[in-house]
Amino acid sequence: MEKKLIVNLLPGFWGDWLEVNNHQAIFHQWEQLEASGCIENFRLAAREGQGFRTGWFFADSDAYKWLEAAARVWALTRDQQLEELMDAFIALLSRAQEPDGYLFTYNQLHFPGIRWRNLQIEHELYCHGHLMEAGVSHFLSTGQVTLLQVARRAADRVVADFRGRGPEFTPGHEEIEIALLRLHEVTTGDTQYLGMASQFIEQRGRIRHFARHMLQQNKAVRQRMRSVQDLKQAYQTSHPAEKVYQLPPGNRAKHSLLTPLQWMLSALKGEFNQQHLPVEHQLVPVGHAVRFAYLETAVAMHDRLSGDNQHLHVLEKAWQHMLQHRMYLTGGIGSQPGLEGFGRDDSLDSEYAYAETCAALGSLFWNWEMMQLTGQARYSDLFEWQLHNAALVGMGRDGCSYLYNNPLASREGITRRAWYSVPCCPSNLSRTLAGLGKYIYSSKPGVLTIHQYISSEWTGSELPAEQSACPGLQIRMLSELPWQGRVRLELAGLPALESEAPSFTLQLRQPAWAEGLTISVNGTQVTRGDFRTQQAASVPSSGFDPTRASFVPIQRSWADGDIVEVAFDMPIQVRHAPPRVRSCRGKVALTRGPLVYCLESLDNPGVDIFSTRLDPHSLQFHADPDLLGGVTLITAQSRTGLPLTFIPYHLWGNRGESQMTVWVRE
Repeated sequence: MEKKLIVNLLPGFWGDWLEVNNHQAIFHQWEQLEASGCIENFRLAAREGQGFRTGWFFADSDAYKWLEAAARVWALTRDQQLEELMDAFIALLSRAQEPDGYLFTYNQLHFPGIRWRNLQIEHELYCHGHLMEAGVSHFLSTGQVTLLQVARRAADRVVADFRGRGPEFTPGHEEIEIALLRLHEVTTGDTQYLGMASQFIEQRGRIRHFARHMLQQNKAVRQRMRSVQDLKQAYQTSHPAEKVYQLPPGNRAKHSLLTPLQWMLSALKGEFNQQHLPVEHQLVPVGHAVRFAYLETAVAMHDRLSGDNQHLHVLEKAWQHMLQHRMYLTGGIGSQPGLEGFGRDDSLDSEYAYAETCAALGSLFWNWEMMQLTGQARYSDLFEWQLHNAALVGMGRDGCSYLYNNPLASREGITRRAWYSVPCCPSNLSRTLAGLGKYIYSSKPGVLTIHQYISSEWTGSELPAEQSACPGLQIRMLSELPWQGRVRLELAGLPALESEAPSFTLQLRQPAWAEGLTISVNGTQVTRGDFRTQQAASVPSSGFDPTRASFVPIQRSWADGDIVEVAFDMPIQVRHAPPRVRSCRGKVALTRGPLVYCLESLDNPGVDIFSTRLDPHSLQFHADPDLLGGVTLITAQSRTGLPLTFIPYHLWGNRGESQMTVWVRE
């Protein structure tokens, strides 16, 4: 059974973002799902209304991700309105689900009786996977089994229909694997879900004549889409007064003339959906970045739950290759807009960067699993960096506007939107933010590790003995990051008598961005210095190297009321990409602490932010409580004496259309 640490986030940087997520974003997303017809699709499947199904064939998944986010938010807020929305939607799903567990409105409404067709393209298993994940999270958040029962019926249907079948019956968009493994964790003693996930993973990359297989499925998908369009036109003709929802435009991204060819070659070779090689030979990140990250997450989860670590070497190789050659300074992944995925090594043009929000989230999930497998600080460190930059940029300060793709330079003025033609990112980000508490601490006998410096309260009182660092231990963490480098930990729940003080190790992460740290216990300094690992011989293409991070252990007897204070050295850092990244030659980027900074045209009137040259000796930072809700800015001058203002990258695009760049001429 999956055990959850009891973590409450406190006011502060991330606590404030959770307030936005919990009280604005989650309700805005529901309104958009209703307005777009996504929720109505389930009513139609339950035969409770009249209308025509709207949205992509994978639209169901957007509702499931919202439901998972809502369950996690409810666990934090106990909001009655949200509870009523959840309960009503869960009841609707129960009515829409077929008696044998199948639930996929695209087929149920447009192609009754037809199932499991075009698995590489139509996301049937992907949608069932997100339904299962919602069921698991709802159960863990509420203790109720109403949605878990729906999820298990769907999972049992998948197992019955796919167990023992060949590689042609693997999904094109990975997600079902993660879902089955999470379901396995909460249904101890039932190994069928673990076995099904293992089959999907091991059968991957083994379809013979894949190009022909893909062409056949693509032809069938187009035929089915034309059929749906004919049905839609016929419905509109017979119901002229009924307004049919029109999907909003797709996200804007800069494409090259080679984009269509690149997509076709990647798809036919199987790289686009990681079907080009068996998992044990996939050492290089390729194809669609979200699918890749979800696959790696599932493989790492499988190794952890099965206990065999058979894929660990492959996972580490792929992670290292991504870090060295296929990741942006922000931690964003995916340099090819047409693929929504990876390009060639070191091909990291800032304007073409796709860096989808969902890809960053998938990488967060992967890093957490890798940390659990290896215990290495590098994975927690990249998690922190991507969370602050590549992920958080996806949501506007109001919680009601979003970015889908996240370039590192924009000349044409990308703007945040309330919703998208493919709205996968908003609810994916919301479910991740609402579940942020699970990534802050980890515990095992004799060792408590702090992975993320986020203001929070933690208690391990409900942990079983085999997972507890110290019975009864409670921690209150107050963090001034990312603006200032001070963190305070208050320990409670321990014996007050010195003779009864338990001994355990507190592990504190020194981030790769921190040039040194000082740790004090009860006002007495216990350690000071730079405990990072040595600089790697080869600098990553991004200019950021999380492999330098380390855990600093403080082993001692602890007493109730002990206070641990950590101070990080966090000056402004001028980052350079290695010469092999041609698009960044002669340019620098600024970071401070875990934040990447950028120039936005709104803050720099009269400055051509793409041609101005930075004077690196003029850098200063200061807090501005009135700008963007209160931020620490970096100010500087150009070589010609013009003032320059840099803001945190995750906040760009919150004030209307503008230009932006992370990399600045040196």
